[in-house]
Parts: sequence; structure tokens; C-alpha cells
Amino acid sequence: MEETGFFKKVYELARQIPFGRVCTYGIIAKNIGSPQAARMVGWAMNKSSHEKEFVPAHRVVNRKGLLTGKNHFGNTNTMKEMLESEGIEIIDNQIQRFEELLWFPEMND
Repeated sequence: MEETGFFKKVYELARQIPFGRVCTYGIIAKNIGSPQAARMVGWAMNKSSHEKEFVPAHRVVNRKGLLTGKNHFGNTNTMKEMLESEGIEIIDNQIQRFEELLWFPEMND
């Protein structure tokens, strides 16, 4: 798949993640038809700041709810601060109540 087409699909889905909720790299990869491409979703999130339309990359975390992408926000506290501003509690880079806050695209809520 062409990288830009893949990234576009990732960004379109990431923009649907509701305020105060999170999604994982793997869930996004599966829902755009590339279930083995979770790492590539991470690369897309790393490059999302170059997009004209905002991509809420801070809402995309690993499958355990860890802030593994935090180093790509300029300041390592930025991702945590953005999530906390949405009411998400983070302790030791781990989202609290992760299962409860996890968003699945097919839920459409």
C-alpha cells in the first residue's frame, strides 16, 4: 500500500477518536484493513504534526495503554498533559481505567 494512502486512512480514523477516549495502534491498523501494520500506524502518528488538519495523535497509545509515543511530541510531558486535559488520568505513563476509555471505531459513539 502506498505510504501516503495508508497515512491518510490512519489520520481519518484517528480524527474520529472522541475527546476523553483513546485508541491503540493495533485497533487502527485492523480497522483500516492492515492488521499487521500497528508499527506503521505509529510512524503515521509521528508524522501527523505535518498535517494541515489536526490529528489527535495523543489519543493513540499502545495495546497496554502506555504512552509509548510521548517522545515524539517535542516535550515528553506534552502527550500526558494533553490526555489529562481531556480528563484522562495517567500514572507512570499508564492510562488508568484503560479498558473503560478504549474506543473501537465500530462503536460509533
